[in-house]
Amino acid sequence: MSKAFTRESDNADEDDDDIELPALTGGGKNYITPAGYARLRGELFDLIDNQRPKVVEVVHWAASNGDRSENGDYIYGKKRLREIDRRIRFLTKRLEIAELTDPSVHHGTDQVFFGARVLYADGKGVERTVTILGIDEVDNAAGEVSWVSPIARTLLKARSGDVLNLVTPAGVDEIEVLQVDYPLPTETSR
Repeated sequence: MSKAFTRESDNADEDDDDIELPALTGGGKNYITPAGYARLRGELFDLIDNQRPKVVEVVHWAASNGDRSENGDYIYGKKRLREIDRRIRFLTKRLEIAELTDPSVHHGTDQVFFGARVLYADGKGVERTVTILGIDEVDNAAGEVSWVSPIARTLLKARSGDVLNLVTPAGVDEIEVLQVDYPLPTETSR
């Protein structure tokens, strides 16, 4: 197949350089919990120590087989290697600017800060629970929201019993903070 019909170029790595990190607010702070930091760091080390060497080995083997233009193992391996390298660069940059914040220091308070698990009721009386975490560690399916999300920005610094106005695309919704919880302090965070 002619190179004119493929997206891959001879210098495919050059389009990796323009990857930007997701925008941060609050003066460029990248708050993250110790657990989130450990998870990202673990992923980075797994990529460097396990996944990348395996792919390099496959690419080396495939390259030794001769013609690389129609060698699927070689083409896929090089593509996977670029993806891994891109993720390594991303994680390295995110960990460099990460600002560790231990939410357990607020254990026992009823005010909402980073790391809080908040139970609130909307204007219709529907109760929801969200945990306010860092941009790089949230899992929306688990009820976690980024500290820069609209709901988190509305809840931050509120206390149990406060009634707040949450601005949504559908309009302004009144919410009431019912309960604020933090993880228990561990021996290392005391």
